Amino acid sequence: MNKGIARKLRRLAPPQALDARYPLERELGGEANRLLITTALLGLLGLGSAHAQETIRYTGATLSNVDYHHGQLRPVIGVHNQQVLRADREHPTAANGEGWTYNHAPMLAYWKDQFYLQYLSNPVGEHVPPGRTLLLTSKDGRTWSNPTVIFPPYKIPDGVTKPDQPGKVAKNLDAVMHQRVGFYVSKKNRLLTLGYYGIALDAKDDPNDGQGIGRVVREVLPGGKYGPIYFLRYNKTWDQSKSTYPFYKKSKDKGFVAACEEILANPLMMQQMVEEQDKDDPLIPIHKDYKAFSYYHLPDNRVVGLWKHALTTISPDGGKSWPNPVIRAPHFVNSNAKIWGQRTSDGHYATVYNPSEFRWPLAVSPSENGLDYTDLWLVHGEISPMRYGGNYKSYGPQYVRGIQEGDGTPPDKNMWVTYSMNKEDIWISSVPVPMRVKTDAPANDVFAQMPAGQELANWNTYSLVQAPVGIDKLPDGSKGLVLKDSDKFDYGTAERIIPEAKNMVAEFSIIPAQNDKGLLQIEFQDGKGLPAVQLSFDSTGTLLYKAGARFKGVTKYQAGQQYDLRVTLDAPNRTCTVAVNGGKTSTFIFYAPVPSFERILFRTGEARHYPTPDTPADRDTDLPHTGDSEPLAAFYLKSLKTSTTDLAPKASKDVGAK
Repeated sequence: MNKGIARKLRRLAPPQALDARYPLERELGGEANRLLITTALLGLLGLGSAHAQETIRYTGATLSNVDYHHGQLRPVIGVHNQQVLRADREHPTAANGEGWTYNHAPMLAYWKDQFYLQYLSNPVGEHVPPGRTLLLTSKDGRTWSNPTVIFPPYKIPDGVTKPDQPGKVAKNLDAVMHQRVGFYVSKKNRLLTLGYYGIALDAKDDPNDGQGIGRVVREVLPGGKYGPIYFLRYNKTWDQSKSTYPFYKKSKDKGFVAACEEILANPLMMQQMVEEQDKDDPLIPIHKDYKAFSYYHLPDNRVVGLWKHALTTISPDGGKSWPNPVIRAPHFVNSNAKIWGQRTSDGHYATVYNPSEFRWPLAVSPSENGLDYTDLWLVHGEISPMRYGGNYKSYGPQYVRGIQEGDGTPPDKNMWVTYSMNKEDIWISSVPVPMRVKTDAPANDVFAQMPAGQELANWNTYSLVQAPVGIDKLPDGSKGLVLKDSDKFDYGTAERIIPEAKNMVAEFSIIPAQNDKGLLQIEFQDGKGLPAVQLSFDSTGTLLYKAGARFKGVTKYQAGQQYDLRVTLDAPNRTCTVAVNGGKTSTFIFYAPVPSFERILFRTGEARHYPTPDTPADRDTDLPHTGDSEPLAAFYLKSLKTSTTDLAPKASKDVGAK
């Protein structure tokens, strides 16, 4: 086509085509230009209507600010972020996957009253063998088993080569694992777990090039047992006679064979395998190299497909065909990380992804109809320090996956998603359904008086293996919100969303278990997570107020003693008063202005701002003393109550234009 005509067509192309252009060009090269021109031609001919190319789209006004780890997004109330596995090379145990520090691409299922979480692992970095896949289980999503190796390292025969890698020959080499789908529940309610053995001849070789070994499968049995490993599908370049495991049809278990064949007959399962399988595999509907497919069904039974870069299209027949071009979902912001979409238990929809060109924050966008996404809210707004360097390790909470359709529904009806942090720690989050980000009810949380299991329904927590946050027993035998911390590199948090107020009062009771170590900071923030007031129980036994760049002492404190604090906040005048145990009231100025308050944060460490958008993407070195921990410190929060002194706004008349 004449280049001048192509340029004119681009100018005339509908917005969704222009939005699609750049990621598609990166992924597909010339194919992107052909799709772009086709879409433009349809528009010129009057055939590119919304009905002809119906797609998901973001219609909201909220955008993420990547200068902040939380993106300045409002959190979904009641989200609990929990670190399931913490990498630790210096103290290898069964609990941390024997010290391997590249842990990534987790998958999730809920089957027979139990969560199953699968993830990939390499000793140090991505695509650097040996590779294996491990699995953890949990009854409640909070207490997890040690990981079990379900697909162990796989020896590649010496002499294996790749046609597009001249001069490179496998010698004493293990496979690496890479899979985009990890579970399948069969029609007969059998749980299968899947993996893929790929070949990376060096650290920069791609194991998902269709020149690997093949996809493996085994059955997950009740009671922590597993069936034998079989190959489900080989790459055609692989010499099957050299396989360590048999082909699935060799199994004498007819039910297992039938379940495997269900997978092969399911186009939505097979589409998730396109990157690793043969590029012309007849069982895969779309052979383009779109990455990390996820999907959900609309009420009319059409299927929405999602890939990295928020690429999307819709299938009218359950994934068998995708007649419309794959385009970037209009106004979605998403880069080279996974995007997850699902129908939630209230009949609405959600997409969960990193809404930036970086892999932070982790956010959720809600939709009532599965097509129009109307806002952007926070799921996970922290970035742990990357303790261990390694090949292709990226900062942030990333590669999110939820529970695939058909793979179970937890009894709480919440949306559960799993992801990795920095490609080294594995996390899970429970997101309450229906989702909400604002409340009209002030905090009135006296934990000892609240029903069991409901104490943190209105709290957001960030809880780590070495900095757990949750309801626990207090020294006096009652229950409260307990924040413990021995993590040298990270902290735990508990956050309460409150009704927006310009003038408010907060009253809370805290017992520090010690006064010679640890730190608890209490911040009062606006709706974007920007703090104006900070109080700290520090390691010198002093309660401090942040007064700009310096701190002012409020009072000394003792270990094991209860401190009842009353804090008043006046946003218009930027003033704060603090009284401890009914004593003298101290008055301070905010260290930063905010228009109003919506959030109260309790954090067992200083605020973190690294990495930034300017931080180099790659790092091969470890942080110093990665195996060290801090002496354990604990803080007990017995209660939190808030009230507002704002006057109700007066009704105003619309006098109109004169």
